[in-house]
Amino acid sequence: MGTRTNRITAACAAALLVATAAACSKNASGSSPASTGSTGSGGSTSAPPAALAGSVTFNQDNLAKLDAALKTALAGKDLSGVNIAMVVNVAADYWKAGQVGFQKGCSDLGLSGSKCTYYAPPNGKLTEQNSEMETLRSQGVTGYAISAIDPTSAAGTIHTDVQHGVSVLAIDSPLPGTDAASLYLGTPNYTAGQQAGEAMKQVLGGKGKVAVLVGSLTAANATQRIQGFEDALKGSSITVVQKVNDNLSAATATSDAETILANNPDVNGLYGVYSYDGPALAQAVQSAGKSSSVHIVSDDSDAQTLGFIKSGVISGTVVQMPYQQGYTGAYILAAEKVLGKDATMAIVKPYLESDGSTLSSGVGLVTSADLSAYQALETQLGIS
Repeated sequence: MGTRTNRITAACAAALLVATAAACSKNASGSSPASTGSTGSGGSTSAPPAALAGSVTFNQDNLAKLDAALKTALAGKDLSGVNIAMVVNVAADYWKAGQVGFQKGCSDLGLSGSKCTYYAPPNGKLTEQNSEMETLRSQGVTGYAISAIDPTSAAGTIHTDVQHGVSVLAIDSPLPGTDAASLYLGTPNYTAGQQAGEAMKQVLGGKGKVAVLVGSLTAANATQRIQGFEDALKGSSITVVQKVNDNLSAATATSDAETILANNPDVNGLYGVYSYDGPALAQAVQSAGKSSSVHIVSDDSDAQTLGFIKSGVISGTVVQMPYQQGYTGAYILAAEKVLGKDATMAIVKPYLESDGSTLSSGVGLVTSADLSAYQALETQLGIS
């Protein structure tokens, strides 16, 4: 996907987001329920879901300040030796925003396209990601941001790369136990899961049975989100009856959801953790004719997900800012090559979360009330 020449800068994006968030707040206060209750399989009438109030505040102001600080530190420096990459875990619509942000960051740094590589495995396969990493090494990459498909398998490779002077930045999912564990740029995943759980409690009225579908049951972003989701449900009468691994396949997620709904007629909530899960679950619910009785909360802003938000099939989706993971990630990788890791981390440190290693790209919740404002923001960022 190409970039537009008139995209707003990161600073402008921050200002726009503040205005957008204010608009979202105003719109949410007068929103109506996304869907209405209906008679369930047991013959009882389910309560209409409460209207969800969206939140699109993210962490843009903080990251815009960091971007400016890195830009100042790099001013006048020779960037000719910088050769960076952004490697994600699957070719999903969700990552298009990250690609746009990365390419914009490279452009603002004055780096040529040949020195900034974006790669998304077409089928989300580990072999595809590993092959690309080998190619990048042969091309003399100086640093890369990565959403690792298999963190355990990636540990050895990352260690070798770091030992050879390559900077590695964890994005989307932390990489604990690796040489890239000291800095993670992305959503605080436990917090994102909590927000999804709170949304589920609201749309189910505090009671029901929920199934969770996810692309990996071992990736740190998945385990942290699911833990946050389950913790948010504590004290309610909602139970998680199944957690299913769809192995990064939307078709598998749809099939699994259809099976769950057929075998568990009392399941009235589905939580889709990976970006393609929302649309996959929505299709399954529609196929089963349960759009009004089974409520979906998802993660990420896949284009299809936003379409199902508009139609009311998905009640709400927890969103992050992959655009900023790409944009700020480009600046961090360039700075680590030019300034060194210690000097770069000294600039980054004041912007970290309390854990000392997370640079948050923010957490939000898009509902039908916030959809237009959120889409306007995406358009202004050049994400179509």
